[in-house]
Amino acid sequence: MNNRIETAGEWVVQARRVVVLTGAGISTESGVPDFRGPQGLWTQDPKAEKLSDIRYYMADPEVRRLAWQQRLAHPAWRAKPNAGHLALVDLEQTGRLHTLVTQNIDGLHQVAGNSPAKVIEVHGTIHEVVCMHCDWRGPMQATLERVRAGEEDPPCRSCGGILKSATISFGQALVPAVIHRALRAAEEADLLLAIGTSLNVYPVANVVPLAKSARAKIVILNAQATPLDGIADAILRANIGEVLPQLVQGCGTRHLSNR
Repeated sequence: MNNRIETAGEWVVQARRVVVLTGAGISTESGVPDFRGPQGLWTQDPKAEKLSDIRYYMADPEVRRLAWQQRLAHPAWRAKPNAGHLALVDLEQTGRLHTLVTQNIDGLHQVAGNSPAKVIEVHGTIHEVVCMHCDWRGPMQATLERVRAGEEDPPCRSCGGILKSATISFGQALVPAVIHRALRAAEEADLLLAIGTSLNVYPVANVVPLAKSARAKIVILNAQATPLDGIADAILRANIGEVLPQLVQGCGTRHLSNR
């Protein structure tokens, strides 16, 4: 394992256009559970998956009421970036980070210090609310205050429509421009790091074979095997918060030197 980490770290130092794809695994160390893992949200409460289905959400006021209660208690409000997030900030500060594509909705990359211009949130963000009728958008916390004040299913104040977190639910279309940007970034990479993602969700998982086709090195850092391990140049089964800082430590970075 140490040899693989050292080799992958050398690739990071040599790279000029690193594209990073992150999944739930990088945030579990910050206290944000994944969905399908042993302690996942849907593993612990299978009915919770229903709250993430756009069909049920739009049709059933009771589902929306439960969803708003779930948002009130979302672990993202308490979570803080961990060493893995900070390592990606270090990577950006070296000028090597081309794009950070994330499947996460928690905003921890931006909280850690990554430039919002570098981050592509393919599944949206929990920090904003959107009206499903008129497309009004606003901060999540302002709407949560309405829920705390007694509005169980707060309507849009502009048009009376249904409000929802600005995240992509099951049955809801991804934003084509966002996906296009992520896939284009993969084609421009000379190194792709897939971190904490099962690589089972498409089309975002396509960034890995696209980067490979562009002759980029592929490093997969994930606790479990993925369907794309066969095309990886290095597979690291280790703690993200421990290994990711090691991968970028040769670049002379701020967080690492101050620890």
